[in-house]
Amino acid sequence: MAYKYKNGLVLSGGGTRGFAHLGVISALQELGIRPDVISGVSAGAIVGAFIAAGISPHDVLQTFKKGWFFQYTKIHLPVDGLLKLDGVKEIIEKEIGVTKIEDLDIPFHICVSNLNKGTVEYKNKGPLGKTVLASSSIPILFAPVSMDGYLYVDGGLMDNIPVEPIANDCENVIVSNISPINPRANLKNLVQIAARTLYMSVNVKSKQVEEKATFYIEPKGIDKYDILMRKHADELYELGYKTTMEVIKKKAIPNT
Repeated sequence: MAYKYKNGLVLSGGGTRGFAHLGVISALQELGIRPDVISGVSAGAIVGAFIAAGISPHDVLQTFKKGWFFQYTKIHLPVDGLLKLDGVKEIIEKEIGVTKIEDLDIPFHICVSNLNKGTVEYKNKGPLGKTVLASSSIPILFAPVSMDGYLYVDGGLMDNIPVEPIANDCENVIVSNISPINPRANLKNLVQIAARTLYMSVNVKSKQVEEKATFYIEPKGIDKYDILMRKHADELYELGYKTTMEVIKKKAIPNT
């Protein structure tokens, strides 16, 4: 069978645990494995946008550590969400220098949830910043994003490991899942409860995805990190890097 792409990379949602995605990608690149197409949701959509633009994982890490994502987050009266991600769209476009998804160096699919239709959508064309923003807007915590007459929220609501748009086009599918469910999790606040509600239903299919993936990378212990805390950036990066190296060593590296 002739495939459209050699390597496809799938990046799950998971808030600031997305730093681990960068470690995963760094390890893959070190091993000579580079994505020919990327599919991402929420945190994975943010990371994926930068990687698809040809920016190195290390440079993305330094950009994220500046705190730009949260500097542009402010309290918003709870009419449609508790927090507003003002400015994120503009900052993404400024840092990346691309305004349309289809203009990125690497083909990129962004998973979003259509709140009006109650369906999942995978967008590989259209406004980059606004679509990434929509994909990252956890329901209740963040306000929905309006596009083309519809309201969109975090794609993780419908599909937190968006393998669907690229699975049949890739010889190798590499999945980075940063939101495993921990049965012992201590849910202390609204943020943690909202995130748990978002991810608990979609993670049911993680085992099915794992069976289909060439490489399924799920950093051990990542569930201990809060999804909106960025002080553990370096730890998460290293966790993703080390886990990827371990996973790759257990399997034959595909001929890149």
